[in-house]
Amino acid sequence: MFIQPWDAGLDAAEWQTWIAGGHDFGLLSVNGLPGRAPVAVPTHFTSDGPDLLVHLARPNPVWKAVENDPNVLFTVFGDYAFIPGPWRAKAGTPPADGVPTSYYTAVQFTCHAHIIDEPEAKAELLRRQLAHFQPDGDHAPVAVGRPPYGRMLPGIRGLRLEVTDVRAKFKYDDHKPVEQRTNVADRLTERGQGLDVPTARQQLRRLDRTGPWKP
Repeated sequence: MFIQPWDAGLDAAEWQTWIAGGHDFGLLSVNGLPGRAPVAVPTHFTSDGPDLLVHLARPNPVWKAVENDPNVLFTVFGDYAFIPGPWRAKAGTPPADGVPTSYYTAVQFTCHAHIIDEPEAKAELLRRQLAHFQPDGDHAPVAVGRPPYGRMLPGIRGLRLEVTDVRAKFKYDDHKPVEQRTNVADRLTERGQGLDVPTARQQLRRLDRTGPWKP
């Protein structure tokens, strides 16, 4: 993932706060077997300290790829929007001369994957995930040998992704003039399509922290 200096995360707390704010779905990317394409799996995840936890169906083709090479990437992205060219035109130039772009946040984790097959360890992984996604506890106990989850455990495998590096990108035109960034955020809010509003929030949040871009 290419990151311009003005798009880089300001500190670790920035991406950690963004992830904790409900961004818990990502793309697991694994090197393919020799002569085969890479394997990419969209999935929810939860955190356990610095590690990421995932579970997938046993028939998933990702397992052979992970066993062959446990060095994987996990990418989370969001708060994205297409920015039309006229919104980015320089002051005093024709609007049609503006060049369009995309705004987005992306956090990419480089990980070493550890497969979890022991039944109680898989049950504990599911308990942690349910505690995150269903914190009200409105589900049956997850226990080995006890329905409904007990009979399903053999059909899944778990992954503990040991994070070795994190790269965060917040692409919101931080290098552009303050007035232009504010104007784009206003236009996004007014348009209000898809993720326009959260994208505008990210741009204004970064603007509040950085002000005019300084190399």
